[in-house]
Amino acid sequence: MGREAGSDRVGRLPRTGPCCGISFCVYLELLEQTHARGLNSNVSLKLTQFGIDVSEAACRENVSAVVKRACELGNFVRVDMESSAYTDRTLALVADLHGVCPNVGVVIQAYLYRSEGDTEELIRRGIRVRLCKGAYDEPPLVAFPKKSQVEQNFEKLARRLLVEGNYPALATHDERPILAAIRFAEEKGIAKTAYEFQMLYGIRRDLQARLVAEGHRVRVYVPFGEAWYPYLMRRLAERPANAYFVARHLFRR
Repeated sequence: MGREAGSDRVGRLPRTGPCCGISFCVYLELLEQTHARGLNSNVSLKLTQFGIDVSEAACRENVSAVVKRACELGNFVRVDMESSAYTDRTLALVADLHGVCPNVGVVIQAYLYRSEGDTEELIRRGIRVRLCKGAYDEPPLVAFPKKSQVEQNFEKLARRLLVEGNYPALATHDERPILAAIRFAEEKGIAKTAYEFQMLYGIRRDLQARLVAEGHRVRVYVPFGEAWYPYLMRRLAERPANAYFVARHLFRR
């Protein structure tokens, strides 16, 4: 079993209606090419790239069309979570889409206080969840301020998703929560085919290879697009600790 893939376009935030259509066209073409080439790769998208701040109605219409086409092609769409300012709108849109096309999922960030309640609601609805720690710079009013608290909540939510979630994806490059999830799954008799791990392209390739060799499913997340450099700089600026993380892990094999 090899590694699977997931793609996510990184572009400049659209300011007008016509600009919002760029991501729409890119994702439709991406789905068509993925299908035509027989690739085992799904897609992730951000609502800001589809212009939710320009026109929420147009954003919903375009994302819905992408999800519908993915369903027709037997593919899957993950709606990324952005800053906490978008959490309610993102969850509401995904819930609406899932009622029509079940091939859509969402991301939950473990560093938000609200994530436990959101996770329970997503489990109830049968919506697929990618669990990550969270990379945006959030105030202590809405997010755990300490790294240890985030890690503890990640492992707690991972256990809930492994037991009752719909094919959860655990997105982390840290070995400890990965090993903890594996031990928990083994104790509960949860099959390796019932979940997957996700990591960024080029990060912890050694760990990716080891997990695959042990029979685990690993999906490699591949950001692409013309605005890759501003995307990288923005991620590093949002959370300076990200710079250390990238420097530490990028060249590990």
